[in-house]
Amino acid sequence: MITHPDQEIVQIVDADDNEIGAVARHIMRRQRLIHRASYILVFNNKQELFVQKRTMNKDMYPGYLDVAAGGVVLAGESYEQSAERELDEELGIRIKLRFLFDQYYEDTDNRVWGRIFSCIHEGPFTFQPEEVADGWFMPIDKALHLSKKEPFTPDGLEILRRLTNEQKA
Repeated sequence: MITHPDQEIVQIVDADDNEIGAVARHIMRRQRLIHRASYILVFNNKQELFVQKRTMNKDMYPGYLDVAAGGVVLAGESYEQSAERELDEELGIRIKLRFLFDQYYEDTDNRVWGRIFSCIHEGPFTFQPEEVADGWFMPIDKALHLSKKEPFTPDGLEILRRLTNEQKA
C-alpha cells in the first residue's frame, strides 16, 4: 500500500471528463493536469454543514477551511468509490451518499472535475490526523460569510455558491 500521497496514482481526464491516463499525484500537480475529485457535503439534521480545517501538510490549500470531505479519484476508481473511501478515511463514517451534481473547477493551480455528493450525519467523527485538523457544523450562510474573512478552499466555495443559487431558484 502506498503511504505517501504524492505517489498515489490518480485518474487523469480531458476537458470533457473522459479518462485519458493515470499518473502519480505529484506529476498531476506539477503539470496541472485535469483530474477527478469527489466532494461530500456532510449535513446534520438541522441542515448545518460540517466545515473542516485542513492540516498544514495538505498539497493543495494547506490550513484552509473546507466545506467538503473528499479528494482525488485514484486510477481505476469511480467517483462513488472515491467518495465512500474519502469519507471513511477523513471522518471515519460510512453512510449512503446522495448525488448532487458534477462541476468543473479551474484556477491557477488546480484543474478538476468534481462529483458532488451529500449525506446526513450527526457525528461523532474520527478525524484522519494527516488531513483534518478540526471541524464543526455551521449554517451555510455563516460559512459563506466566514469565507470573506478566513481562507476557504476555492473549489468548495464554488460548490456552496452553486448549491445556494439552485436552492433560491
